[in-house]
Amino acid sequence: MVKLGVNVDHVATIRQARQADEPDPVWAAVLAELGGADLITVHLREDRRHIQDRDVRLLTDTVAVPLNLEMAMVEEMVELACQIQPYEVTLVPERREEVTTEGGLDVLGSRDRLTSVIKRLQDAGMVVALFIDPDEATITESRAIGADAVELHTGAFALSDPGPEQENQWQSLMAASHCTLSQGLRLHVGHGLTYRNVRQVARLTGVEEFHIGHSIVSRAVLVGMERAVREMRLLLE
Repeated sequence: MVKLGVNVDHVATIRQARQADEPDPVWAAVLAELGGADLITVHLREDRRHIQDRDVRLLTDTVAVPLNLEMAMVEEMVELACQIQPYEVTLVPERREEVTTEGGLDVLGSRDRLTSVIKRLQDAGMVVALFIDPDEATITESRAIGADAVELHTGAFALSDPGPEQENQWQSLMAASHCTLSQGLRLHVGHGLTYRNVRQVARLTGVEEFHIGHSIVSRAVLVGMERAVREMRLLLE
């Protein structure tokens, strides 16, 4: 069965807007688990705009499902990951001025650094995924440098208008998913997925993990976290 990873970053975004102690993403993670989440995902950014170190440490100690830590491949984050040892680390590109992650890792241009970071994280016992654009050369390179999985960036498809552009993006996703499986990599997908578009992406063959945050948290503001996660879970099934 496909796994749903619920990203609780934007629960922390609401908290940080007031520099308060609520809503707590740790509590949100518990409710997401009760709603059927198979993983909890958080992105600890260098600027700490939402998730804080405290959140990651508490989640590592308290969640009953695996924790997926998204992070840049900078030394500070690598050291932290090796200390707390989440189940999975997803390496992502990061720019301070971006609102959200805008594209996949430049795997071809960061080969040496990525190879070193992947090995350190794997030696510490973590599964390592790379967040990449749906590009076959990048997928092949991800396998060559030792990644366990790739998370295909679904944003271009999710944000495109219905018509030829969206169809082109869909074809790219299908080709990338086949390439990922042929390389023996685990297939994850995420970014821009909503209750309206996730069913089509769920048609991709071989996806092991969906990582969805903003849409679920937005729905949870209105109906509660447990219900929001259950509804997304039903769409995936």
